Amino acid sequence: GEGIGLFRSEFIYLDSKTYPTEEEQFVHYKEVVEKMKGKEVIIRTLDIGADKKVDYFNLPQEENPALGYRSIRICKDRPAMFLDQLMALYRASAYGNLSIMVPMIISLSEVEFVKEMCDLAKSNLRLRGIPYSENVKIGIMIETPAAAIMSDVFAKHVDFFSIGTNDLSQYTLALDRVNPLLDKTFNPHHRAILRLIKMTIENAHKNNIPVGICGELARDEKLLPFFVSLGIDELSV
Repeated sequence: GEGIGLFRSEFIYLDSKTYPTEEEQFVHYKEVVEKMKGKEVIIRTLDIGADKKVDYFNLPQEENPALGYRSIRICKDRPAMFLDQLMALYRASAYGNLSIMVPMIISLSEVEFVKEMCDLAKSNLRLRGIPYSENVKIGIMIETPAAAIMSDVFAKHVDFFSIGTNDLSQYTLALDRVNPLLDKTFNPHHRAILRLIKMTIENAHKNNIPVGICGELARDEKLLPFFVSLGIDELSV
């Protein structure tokens, strides 16, 4: 293995009884990047919501949670919480090769919000005299049709893409991937999904940024030749 393609930070929140502090998160992230000894660790910012509920978040009941209030949408409404996570991530970056990846991005304004919060996190750490790496890459997950279609725009503003094929398949086909009644209908090899993946890879490479796949399709041996032919840069399995 050449690194960690997707470290799911929400487990830190799921295992806590209240919002984990900057310090608590820093300890986790630092341990991971140190153990990887220079290999890249891509840590995804929290993806709470949808099927991942946490009591202390006090999230409302939703009729369509998969289409609802989750991940970056919550972070925009709770910037202090998001800032704590970003400061912990940047602090850990001083101890290894750490990249930050943000899920469920659908608009350029969300990318701009993330970059503003990253700048604020670094500014706060400088004021406190705490070291961090200036080489932290900021990437986004491509897991909605909107993100794939906008990938030519997003590629000009971030350092890398990671295609989340689980949600991308679900949203493209309008099929709930956890509904057993739809198992026979769900087809992750659907050409619409493969076309969106192809589009995303092409747009990334036109703008000289790498793109990986971090969903279930990353370990699909039937699709591996297709991904390689498109020039995929990494697979996270």
